[in-house]
Amino acid sequence: MGRVLHKSWLWLAVLLGPALLSGSLPAAPLEERPDVRVIIDVSGSMRHNDPEQLAAEALELLVALLPSGARAGVWTFGERVENPLPLGPVTSAWREQAMSLSPRLVEYQQFTDIESAIREAAAPETDGHRHLVLLTDGVIDLSPRLGAKPGIDDVSRRTLLESLGPRLTAGDVAIHAIAFSDEADLDLVERLSQQTGGLSAPVESPDALLGAFLNIFDRIFPSDRLPLTDDQFLVEPGLDGFTALLFRKAPDEAEGRERSPAVLIAPDGRRFTVEAPPDGATWRSESRYDLIQVPDPMPGQWRLEGGVNKDSRITIVSPLSLQTGGIPGTLYLGFDVPLEAWLTHDGEVLGQDALPAHLEMTAILHDDKGSTQSAVVLEQAADRFTGTLPAPALTGTAQLVIRAEGQGFRRQRIQAVNVLPAIAARHEAESDRVLLTAEHPLLNHDNTRLHGQLQGARLDAEPQAARRWLIGLPELDPGLSQPLLLRAEVTLDGETRELRLPRLVLFPHSETAIDQAAGPTVLSIERFHEELDLLPESSSPTSQSGGMDRFLSLVERLPLLAQSQWDDWRPILDRQLEAGRQDPRVWGLVLLVVVVLLLLGLTWRRQQRRQQRRRRRRFTTTRREEPHV
Repeated sequence: MGRVLHKSWLWLAVLLGPALLSGSLPAAPLEERPDVRVIIDVSGSMRHNDPEQLAAEALELLVALLPSGARAGVWTFGERVENPLPLGPVTSAWREQAMSLSPRLVEYQQFTDIESAIREAAAPETDGHRHLVLLTDGVIDLSPRLGAKPGIDDVSRRTLLESLGPRLTAGDVAIHAIAFSDEADLDLVERLSQQTGGLSAPVESPDALLGAFLNIFDRIFPSDRLPLTDDQFLVEPGLDGFTALLFRKAPDEAEGRERSPAVLIAPDGRRFTVEAPPDGATWRSESRYDLIQVPDPMPGQWRLEGGVNKDSRITIVSPLSLQTGGIPGTLYLGFDVPLEAWLTHDGEVLGQDALPAHLEMTAILHDDKGSTQSAVVLEQAADRFTGTLPAPALTGTAQLVIRAEGQGFRRQRIQAVNVLPAIAARHEAESDRVLLTAEHPLLNHDNTRLHGQLQGARLDAEPQAARRWLIGLPELDPGLSQPLLLRAEVTLDGETRELRLPRLVLFPHSETAIDQAAGPTVLSIERFHEELDLLPESSSPTSQSGGMDRFLSLVERLPLLAQSQWDDWRPILDRQLEAGRQDPRVWGLVLLVVVVLLLLGLTWRRQQRRQQRRRRRRFTTTRREEPHV
């Protein structure tokens, strides 16, 4: 889909952006608002990796979202770095100048100097946080006049990750990176964002672009939302207004239908559409979404119709606001997350006596499929609510939801986070070694000891730098895929604990694999390229006995399998039990599993006794015959 199809809704967003943001953002002095510095790749590779010019559309969308009074600027880079829109307050004139930059974004240059672009955009000092929004295909490609390639590119990449990145982190600079191609150096943009507390995302479509920018915008300018459950949301008395951004569900392409129009239903049953909006409301309908602003809304339960997507949101304007402590942009496997939340009224912390009745605050971590990874109920201590979210169990992109609910009161804040292993592992097959790098900022070779287990043999990791280790591997068959189990012993704040890292599969694309699921001493070899031959059915006793023996063998292996996998399953089971501890269905399921295991055990014992009796009968009735000559 080309640029022309999106131009109308982008220009509409430009016109509505200031009004939308002035309603969704709490009032704050200008010096407390963060800087937003957009860095756009105009290198030659972007011609191929961004054929629909999503970078230009991204700039227009971001210009629409920025609140008036914030400070922002635009940089471009290829072989050289330019600053066509200097850092300054966002005004009507600033927006107009930003919208005129589109032709500058297709003046492609031959090379790509990401390091210099980040260095120059981050340089201007500010009193608040600096947020760098990097739009790139993520491939460093420097001019050969700077040195021999690819060595000069590798040096720039290492400098960016090992030197410049940590300095920016210490200087309160966050990098939010968006990659425009599956050919991008995703590891680079992800590590830059992770180091500096930003977000990263690959983008290949306008829908994905919109979602990525909303996540980044929520990170920079957090706002209160009303929970949207089953296409319903509760409006309390006293709200100044709400803004509904409703994404429509994709139509059935096979039937050739368009996305269904949205319908907004008030508590008194009145139905509103784009042709007949509420009194004083602004309603704009586009191909992918509806943007509705309703001032002074009627209190009560509002409903939506028309195939609304789960990513839709209801932001509000209210003197009563939910606030949260600093939520990190990256969470780590094995590390709990301390949280704090409180309420404010016109910017002042709400005292304990003024809190809504029966107020309860919870924190829930959802993975990218919407499943709950972990949850915690925050405990009240005077006017604050604190708690510790159990460590996430799965890596990937997640949503952290802080929710406050009381009598006639509901609020939530949602932040996108990245979940990573505390220590990253990479197999360097050409040198027969595994490189381990600390991702968690507090881990280094002084407080962390690492080792691996390969086919039952222990392999110790040797420190190479402050946050890097190497594990030397024995000579291995590259045609055989096998797992390397990784363990870390970490000492923090005087407490020592063991971290079980995700297993690293060596030569994962080999056709033959060693499976260690049944325990470290039991190895089974599976050939993926061979198909199992189907045996003809037989009713002979031998066949039946063989089938029962295989079944009993499986039953005997269950304890070993459960024991070997317990360390991997336990975090997930703990999270699910914690999230559903009040749900009787969870305990019913636990009881059912226990009953099934008991029945399997009784069946196994009964069969063992039968086999013993058959063996005794054969021993007493079978005569030995002498061989015939």
